[in-house]
Amino acid sequence: MLADERRQAILRAVEREGSITVKELAAEMGVSAVTLRQDVRELAGRGLLSRVHGGARALAPAADVPAAETPAPAPPAAGERYVVGLVVPPGGYYYAEVIRGVQDAARSRGVRVVLAVSGESLAENQEQVRHLMAGGIDSLLLMLHPGLRPLDEAEQWLSSLEVPAVLVERRAGLRAGRLEQVASDHAYGAALAVRHLAGLGYEKVALVARVESPNTPLLSAGYAEAVEAMGLTPGPEYRITTSGDAAPADARFEEVVQAVEAGEVRAALVHNDIDAIALVGILRARGLRVPEDLALVTYDDEVAELSEVPLTAVAPPKQAVGAWALDLAVRRLSEPSTPLAEILLRPELRVRASCGADRQSDA
Repeated sequence: MLADERRQAILRAVEREGSITVKELAAEMGVSAVTLRQDVRELAGRGLLSRVHGGARALAPAADVPAAETPAPAPPAAGERYVVGLVVPPGGYYYAEVIRGVQDAARSRGVRVVLAVSGESLAENQEQVRHLMAGGIDSLLLMLHPGLRPLDEAEQWLSSLEVPAVLVERRAGLRAGRLEQVASDHAYGAALAVRHLAGLGYEKVALVARVESPNTPLLSAGYAEAVEAMGLTPGPEYRITTSGDAAPADARFEEVVQAVEAGEVRAALVHNDIDAIALVGILRARGLRVPEDLALVTYDDEVAELSEVPLTAVAPPKQAVGAWALDLAVRRLSEPSTPLAEILLRPELRVRASCGADRQSDA
């Protein structure tokens, strides 16, 4: 059906029924729900019907509606095209950068973003999404709590969402349906660090990463692939836990420090900046130096430059991830037939003092 034919059919159905749901009418007409939502949005913008959650209804005559039930609508923002819901986990500086990327992209594209902070359970994430959809959002950006369980139920839920959705800095399996995805290529970032340290002459590189980070499995995979590809001696992998841990930082890093003292580890990739800075301080207290005794690259680059020894860092493109996610949402709303996308953005290496590269260049 042509766009004009679809919209005339929608208006006839609304006039006949009083109200319609997009899902039922899409099945009846044999077109996608995404396309019909766009048509409903267009007709509502022309004042021909009223948008409601999940569908549309006929405009009520002014005389039939009591004044107390018709508050003055808020004026739309100048040039506002769509309303996009953004769901993020609680806490964590990582998410702030992604949100900033979404905000900046939204401003330039005439999009309003509504933020919701989810809990740790699937039910809490579902409730936040229901609340956003009840408010009439056009699309969803989902940065769900890492490790959401049970995974099969989470993916089944994601595949059943009634509005276009983009998964942000998360990866979903094949059961997630038409969900689009934008994420940093953390495996590539880890490999980037290993290649850099190998280029400085280190034949063995250790990996120090937090157990609770959702990025650690990806970092470990990229690290192992780079070690094998470059023919390096596999270095030890240390898992640091901080969640609910009252132990001092010295105890958490003791195994790493002992390996440096023994000369068994002379280069390491550490995830994240806070842990890397803590490790630098512990090494100094034990009479060890960075980069002389341990060449160090951190993964994140939020505060790496503020370390006593400025840290060489791999920086995931967090703001760019947010901007690309917003762009995908807008593209899906504007051009529903566009092929679905899964985008991986590559981190970059920022060389500072902690890896010893500056000393080599001065030699």
